[in-house]
Amino acid sequence: MTSTSPVTVSELTREIRDLLQANFDSVACVGEVSNLILARSGHLYFTLKDDKAQISAVMWKSRAERLKFDLQDGLEIVVMGPIEVYPPRGSYQLIVEQAFPQGIGPLELAFRQLQEKLAAEGLFDPDRKKTLPRFPRKIALVTSPTGAAVRDMLQVLTKRWSLAEIIVVPVPVQGATAAPKIAQGIELAGRIPDLDLIITGRGGGSLEDLWPFNEEVVARAIAASEIPIISAVGHEIDVSIADLVADRRALTPTEAAEMSVPDQADLLSFLSETRGRLRQLLINQARQARFAIESLANRRLFTKPGELFSDVRRKLDELDEQLNRRMRDRCEQSQSRLQLIASQLEALSPLRVLARGYSLTRDAETGATLRSADQVEIGQTVKTKLATGEITCEVKQRELASK
Repeated sequence: MTSTSPVTVSELTREIRDLLQANFDSVACVGEVSNLILARSGHLYFTLKDDKAQISAVMWKSRAERLKFDLQDGLEIVVMGPIEVYPPRGSYQLIVEQAFPQGIGPLELAFRQLQEKLAAEGLFDPDRKKTLPRFPRKIALVTSPTGAAVRDMLQVLTKRWSLAEIIVVPVPVQGATAAPKIAQGIELAGRIPDLDLIITGRGGGSLEDLWPFNEEVVARAIAASEIPIISAVGHEIDVSIADLVADRRALTPTEAAEMSVPDQADLLSFLSETRGRLRQLLINQARQARFAIESLANRRLFTKPGELFSDVRRKLDELDEQLNRRMRDRCEQSQSRLQLIASQLEALSPLRVLARGYSLTRDAETGATLRSADQVEIGQTVKTKLATGEITCEVKQRELASK
C-alpha cells in the first residue's frame, strides 16, 4: 500500500493489525517453548521458537485452565490460534487457543508429568503403602452408584464375605467435575466410623473416560487417607495415577472385591479341615499319653513298690551298722588316747613330787610360789603344801644360799 501523505504511528499500526488479522485469523505453528511466565492473573506468556526464528505467544487463563498437561521450557508443542498486533509496543504475538505436545498426546504427556512429580515426592514408595485388613467388617465403595462396576463389586463382596457391611459413597467417575468429587468422596469415606477399607474405581473406557483417576487432586486424596485404599480403574491394561498411589492396585473392580475379602466358603472349609486335624491330633496325643501311662504302670516301681522300700530299709540298716561300728572304734581310740594323756599328766604332776618328800611354799597373802629365801622376810607368814595337807608357818630365820 502506497500513500503520498504521511500517517500516524497509530494509523500505521492499525492498518498492519487489520492486515495481519485478516490473513492470519487462525494458524497452526510448531516450536519449542522458552521464557515461560505464569502471570498472577493466570495467563501464560512464552516464546515459541525454532533454530532460526521466534515469535511471542500468550495463552489466556480461560484457555490455560483447560490444558491437561503443564507447559514447560524446552517442550515442543503445536499451537493453534490467530495472530494479533499489540499496539502499545508495535509488536505482534500469537494468541494460543489450543496447544498439543509434539509427537505425543496431551493426556499421555500430562500423565507422565504428574507421574514424575508424585514419584519425586515419594507417593509411589512401597514403604508408605498400608496393609489391607484380613477380615474387613466395613467397606466403602467410592464409585458411581449406577455403573456396572459397583454392581460387580457388590455381587462379589456379598457372595464371598457376607459378614462385611458395604457402604456406597456415590461420586461421578467421568467428566470435567469428576476428579474433585472423587477426592471429596474418599475424604468423606475416611470419616465413616470403624471403616476398615476403601475401594475406588470404575469400569473400562477410553483414556478420556478414565482421566479423573489421573488427576492430582485424586492422587493426593488417596495418599492422605488413613484407611487402606484399593484402586480399580478400567481393565487390566489400564494403569492410572490412582493405581500407583493406592495401597493396592486391582486390575478390575471385580478383582478389587475379590482381594479385599476372604472367600467365606473357603474359610469355612478351611476351618472344618482344621477342626478335623485338631481332633485327630488330640486323639493321637491321647493315645500317646495312654501308652506312656501304661508303660509307666508296668514298671517294677509301680507293680512291686514294696521292693523299693525293702531295698531302702536294707540300705538304712547297713548304714546304721556301719555308723555304730565306726562310733565304737572312735570311742575306743579316744579312750586309749585319753588314758595315755592321763598317764603322762600324772607323771608330770607336782603331787607326785610332793609324795617323794618335797613341799611347795607360797606367800600366805599373795599366794606367790617361793623359790628362794630372799623372797621372804623375818616374821612373814607362809603356807607350805605337803604330800598330804598344808601347814602355815611364820619365818623365824632365813638362810640365803652362798654365791
